[in-house]
Amino acid sequence: MKTMDSQKQRLLDLSKQALDEAKKLGASDAAVGISTGDGLSVDVRMAEIDKLEYYRDQGLGVTVYFGQRQGASSTSDLSEGAIRDAVKAACNIAKYTSEDDCLGLADADLMATDIPDFDLYHPWDLTAEQAIEQAIACENSAREFDPRITNSDGASVSTYSGISSYANTNGFADVRASSSHSLSCSVIANEADGGGMQRDHWYTSSRFSDQLDSAASVGRRAAEETLSRLGARKLTSRQAPVLYMPQYASGLLGHFTSAISGGSLYRKASFLVDSIDTKVFPDFVNLYERPYIYQGNSSSAYDAEGVATQDRDFVKDGIVQSYILGSYSARKLGLKTTGNSGGLRNFTADSTGQNFDEMLKLMDTGLLVTGLIGSGINGITGDYSRGAVGFWVEGGVIQYPVEEITIAGNLKDMFSNIAAIGNDRDERLSTRTGSILVEQMMISGE
Repeated sequence: MKTMDSQKQRLLDLSKQALDEAKKLGASDAAVGISTGDGLSVDVRMAEIDKLEYYRDQGLGVTVYFGQRQGASSTSDLSEGAIRDAVKAACNIAKYTSEDDCLGLADADLMATDIPDFDLYHPWDLTAEQAIEQAIACENSAREFDPRITNSDGASVSTYSGISSYANTNGFADVRASSSHSLSCSVIANEADGGGMQRDHWYTSSRFSDQLDSAASVGRRAAEETLSRLGARKLTSRQAPVLYMPQYASGLLGHFTSAISGGSLYRKASFLVDSIDTKVFPDFVNLYERPYIYQGNSSSAYDAEGVATQDRDFVKDGIVQSYILGSYSARKLGLKTTGNSGGLRNFTADSTGQNFDEMLKLMDTGLLVTGLIGSGINGITGDYSRGAVGFWVEGGVIQYPVEEITIAGNLKDMFSNIAAIGNDRDERLSTRTGSILVEQMMISGE
């Protein structure tokens, strides 16, 4: 078996081959990304194996530039001949593309040079038999939890470990390794009288297999989540505060990051065009990225173009400080890349200090959102409308589950009306936020 060092060296050698070939064919610049990995996944349902899959994948993508013309190609064959063919195909494509003066590699002086080890690679030595055993134990734990759990959508165990490289003709080249593991379960519950039926799930995920929740605890939590949905009611239409659980609060912040991303801005397809130095949130809201967190969910010393990442504030004291830019969108806007090609790194929202129970008390009476349906978001106007499920809360205490409702508003108003951000972060998420309380939204029901 190849050592990790030898695997990394192989990707660097293949990257050099691709870049040399591009230069040989006349490209002024080129970039190449290569990835390899392997994994195992098991799905069971009703204690029977539904799917068992081993997978090993590899791929190379190359982008070439002939001045301001660009061509790209990819291959899953990493042989020397296949790489030559992929580079040749990219070069041929570039001959037929239009010139764009914003195309090209990121500036050479922006390339990362200090690349620490964030300790993101922890493979799980898991056999198929062990994975099947864990998945069945997880599902059994859910099914045996309560007689009202009458059916199952199944349980899954998965593990993946891989290495990836990026190199370009500006002299940047690096290889990094990472791993991810997960265990999940979804079950169905019926009312004791045979009435309403509900489905819900739970999961655990981590780069470290020994940090996953136990199979039994995941199954129990899946059962508890499902049972809590029984007896769901409809609401009459009203205006009320809305509290987003962390996994949905992260999506709410995602609408903001999308609105300040370069692609939306230079296309004028955002409700936050020209928003630098504009107050969008209350004073207590601070949003930032911290790429250098040790063992962080999305830590990286460089972005998808090799540009060095850095700690960056996007919102400070409620005011927009920076857009989210790669080199192409930055040139389109006459700005400088923020090192965010490929996304954000450990995007974080500061908490106002309340735990979940305190957030419920702060809301007093309103809707706790535990699920969203559909994607009714207008990025140009900020209009927001989504189907939702959750719980109605009165006096800071959960009263009963609700379903078949729609929550609506405008993102500008929703952002400015955020009342608090909890400290109940969900560590499974790449966006580091607790629950978010919005003071007032329209709830449409019966």
